[in-house]
Amino acid sequence: MGLDWEFDWITNRARLSPHTVAIVHAEQGINWTFSEVNHRAQAAASWLKKQGIVKGDRVALLSPNHVAYFDLLFACIKLGAIFVPINWRLSSHEIDYILQDCTPKLIGFHSSFVEKVAELDYVQLEPITFEIDHEGYFAKEISLEGEVEISELDPLAILYTGGTTGKPKGVVLSHQSIIWNGLNTVLSWNLSKEDTTLTYMPLFHTGGLNALSIPLLMVGGKVVIASDYDPVEAIRYLNHYHCTIVLLVPTMYHMMVNTDEFKKSLFPTVKIFLSGGAPCSLEIYKAFRSRGLTFKEGYGLTEAGPNNFYIDPDKVDEKLGSVGKPMLFNIVKIINEDGEQAGTDEVGELLIKGKHVFLNYWNNQEATDEALSSNWLQTGDLAKKDGDGYYYIVGRKKDMIITGGENVYPLEVEHWITELPQVAEAAVVGLPDQKWGEIVAAFIVLKENEQLTKEDIKHHCATKLGKYKVPKQIIFLNQLPKTHVGKIDKKALKKHGDGSTATKN
Repeated sequence: MGLDWEFDWITNRARLSPHTVAIVHAEQGINWTFSEVNHRAQAAASWLKKQGIVKGDRVALLSPNHVAYFDLLFACIKLGAIFVPINWRLSSHEIDYILQDCTPKLIGFHSSFVEKVAELDYVQLEPITFEIDHEGYFAKEISLEGEVEISELDPLAILYTGGTTGKPKGVVLSHQSIIWNGLNTVLSWNLSKEDTTLTYMPLFHTGGLNALSIPLLMVGGKVVIASDYDPVEAIRYLNHYHCTIVLLVPTMYHMMVNTDEFKKSLFPTVKIFLSGGAPCSLEIYKAFRSRGLTFKEGYGLTEAGPNNFYIDPDKVDEKLGSVGKPMLFNIVKIINEDGEQAGTDEVGELLIKGKHVFLNYWNNQEATDEALSSNWLQTGDLAKKDGDGYYYIVGRKKDMIITGGENVYPLEVEHWITELPQVAEAAVVGLPDQKWGEIVAAFIVLKENEQLTKEDIKHHCATKLGKYKVPKQIIFLNQLPKTHVGKIDKKALKKHGDGSTATKN
């Protein structure tokens, strides 16, 4: 099966580095060379083609971190199909919404999710389903015949992220988006074939798939995948596999720096620890600095790469909290409330342009038009730039909560809580938390003479929402604070977050 070189790059990488180890499954102790990775992808593509998968068809996957993510993504490159990794942390109700939205012809799933898959309404429509553990789709020698015409702007993956209305949005990444994010990352961050990363970030998330895994495979480096995060095991893997760079969310770092193993380990091969997904506390910076280890934060979003900035490790302490400067092949600007370019140290909305930016939201032209204006991505995040050209992310324009690296949109949780007949009003905000970055906090007003417990609320939320969306703090009030125009005053609720003046329990 013929493709232009710029798209089927995994075939060319296998030709350049056939015997170099590409992927390691840390927990199983298995590894695959680039030649083996490409063969698996060719075999997977052949099997998918026999199932009737053609260009433009969606291929979904529900799995913990597993080599099948790469099998199916690279197979989709060869076929022109569209890879849709699914967040398995979501409830069955939420997963069903995603499947109904993108209508995959085929769903692969890990054996640990057999029961979850059986609960899905979409499965009753009889898409092709298969367990990835059986590995039957890449077991035989194969050859792909025929030509597939693929444009650089053809969709390659759909990654679902939360929506401001509470419904997930499918971020469509083209071949161009993913390739240019990889090139940008390799060149700006000076990655090489000598680099190795440990990927605990879920591969259904852009941070797991595109932040380091794909760029490192492109340049001939090594990706060590692991699923169940344990800080002690993570430290052991970092040292055992001679990792040079790693990306984790602040919650993972919070757990790591509080272990005895962190205090003892020298991390001799790690050049830099990266943090993303949520704001990081200064305590974590201090923990790494006290050990003489380089730690820095990055900034990204599913719609843009996710990689957008680079900061020299030597500048981290001098520019504490900065994400650095724009990378080699992207442009950013900050716009103030008047729509004009913000001045030095002036806070405004961050806009991004580059070939790594997403195509559109799947089946959602309205949201696409809101996000993209004259090829600029309006991130909704607030930032500022200092006199030396270093950028700082200072907040979010919208009310999105980031807890443990996962996005939670308050309106979705509020709507579900107010489904309870006893609830008069509900407001959800994010409150700072050292471990999780933020926690989901719900402020609730009950109807007169009605009773509910905090456990009632949590149980109700858990029936429809992913576990990380269930409020960790619940505060009952007689009334919610309002602004002068009658809107709920969420700033006042954040100040009230300790619940000390709550009047109902």
